[in-house]
Amino acid sequence: MDNFIVSARKYRPETFSSVVGQNSITATLKNAIKNNHLGHAYLFCGPRGVGKTTCARIFAKTINCSKPTPEMEPCNECESCQSFNESRSYNIHELDAASNNSVEDIRTLTEQVRIPPQLGKYSVYIIDEVHMLSLNAFNAFLKTLEEPPSHAVFILATTEKHKIIPTILSRCQIFDFNRIKIDDTVKFLENIAKAENIAYEAEALHIIAQKADGAMRDALSIFDQVVSFSGKDIVYQSVIDNLNILDYEYYFKMTDFLLQGDVTNCLLKLDEIIRKGFDGHNFINGLASHIRDLLVSKNAETVKLLEVSENFKKLYLEQAAKCSVEFLFEALDICNQTDNQYKASRNQRLLVELALLKMAGNTGLKKKSLKTDEEKNIIHSVLADNKKPIQEPADTETEPQSKQETPIPPVTPVKPQAEKKKEPVHHIVIPDEPKKEEINERHASKNVVPRHNISIKDVMAGKVNPEVEEVNALLPGDEDETEEVGLESNAEEFSPEQLEEKWKIFCEEIKTEKPRMAIALKSKPPVLKAAGLVEVHLENSTLQEDFILNVKAQLQTFLRRELKNDAIHLSVIIADYEDNSKKMVYTAEEKFNYLAGKNPLLNKLKQDFNLEFE
Repeated sequence: MDNFIVSARKYRPETFSSVVGQNSITATLKNAIKNNHLGHAYLFCGPRGVGKTTCARIFAKTINCSKPTPEMEPCNECESCQSFNESRSYNIHELDAASNNSVEDIRTLTEQVRIPPQLGKYSVYIIDEVHMLSLNAFNAFLKTLEEPPSHAVFILATTEKHKIIPTILSRCQIFDFNRIKIDDTVKFLENIAKAENIAYEAEALHIIAQKADGAMRDALSIFDQVVSFSGKDIVYQSVIDNLNILDYEYYFKMTDFLLQGDVTNCLLKLDEIIRKGFDGHNFINGLASHIRDLLVSKNAETVKLLEVSENFKKLYLEQAAKCSVEFLFEALDICNQTDNQYKASRNQRLLVELALLKMAGNTGLKKKSLKTDEEKNIIHSVLADNKKPIQEPADTETEPQSKQETPIPPVTPVKPQAEKKKEPVHHIVIPDEPKKEEINERHASKNVVPRHNISIKDVMAGKVNPEVEEVNALLPGDEDETEEVGLESNAEEFSPEQLEEKWKIFCEEIKTEKPRMAIALKSKPPVLKAAGLVEVHLENSTLQEDFILNVKAQLQTFLRRELKNDAIHLSVIIADYEDNSKKMVYTAEEKFNYLAGKNPLLNKLKQDFNLEFE
């Protein structure tokens, strides 16, 4: 009985051309050998099982080969190549930094480097897992690494480049190895299967390549494991059973249930998956990957991102045609949130079930809302037809309509009652828009400038006086231009004492959210003028701007409701202090001027350091 050799060792590449998935790196190394531009130190870094140590061995073998091929591959015929193949070469030294990580080990290596090679041109030192060296060992290795003998070449290999100190990195040529693509892994596995006379299904090899996650050594180990399980015939079902992988079919069926809004079957399918021993976390991650594949299948340009076999690619394209992009985005977001919350959840199964309910519920709600929107459009069109004003016949000469029609709000139709007693039905009458000449005449009779929108930028730049604009905008009488006629309005009289009482109540309500504004309003009681105009006295422009933007509408609505008078309007006035020393300071510039008045050296400090206010 022959000794079994694992595929990772038996089919380990021996030439640069046989290295899988690292074409740019192998081409660079071959050109360096061809042009005699060899460095004294190289750093090979990347994930596990991608060929770092393999490339280091091939490189060491090639630079010592006495008769390399025109493609810069080792000849495997000279004494140096044969000694390397038989593992008896004294020119190539492999060290494990995990077990030789002390200063003494590096000192021994430094002494060994001085010895020239007995056969070949170079003594090559391959140090694997170099990030395991201690800090003192790294420092002891610096001088030798920077200025080694002419016959010494160092090749450092690591999976964690970030753990290597910068002084080591600066002395090496760095090569970053990539993860091996799934297609490249599948092709390599196909070649091995053919060499071993093993029948296989393409889907099965794709599952092995996906499980390996870009590491060829892992893929070969899984391949040997599956062969031991299923014999000389590798089929898709045996691979997923042996590797305990959830079948694609579950994800396709679950997505169909989600698209149909079938909550019952979603929960039953999840229960079936859990009873088979699959973890809920793995399921939600697999579902997220499945939805991602559906999303890339929506676009012909991104279909190439699918890393599945041709048979499954057809299934993805068919199901992607049934899904909307909005559904896929929402489902991905829900899966991502569930993944983030899974470990912290105390009822993890319920968390996954809720995620499925959300995805299925969104689909069902959209179908219902679509029907509801259609019904709403029909209702609005009927109401709009009922509320259209009676127009003159087309042949009647009328003046051209230059003004914009006032939109008619939707009115709920009144259901007719029995003819016991006919009650009058109140209709909302929309007045015609007043002409510009009439508005100007009204304003002229009141000595009021016509209102217009006030820009905050104009107020801050000093172009507009907010007090005048505020009073002009709030004088009674103008509201009649836009208010609806025929609606009842409150107009009860109230006294200044009642106004002040409600004023204090409002200040207490906003005390928590706006303490500064509450204090400012409470410190200066309002002044009641004629025709419902209430003057609000504030201490500076900063408070005035904050009041107009954030408080005025809320306070005006509150006073109208509590005092039952819809004619109440607020006007902001900045209080005029005779004694400037009592004026409160709020802005950064006001605070600085106040302090600079007490200490003139602050002005000198501001000028020396060229300081500005934020």
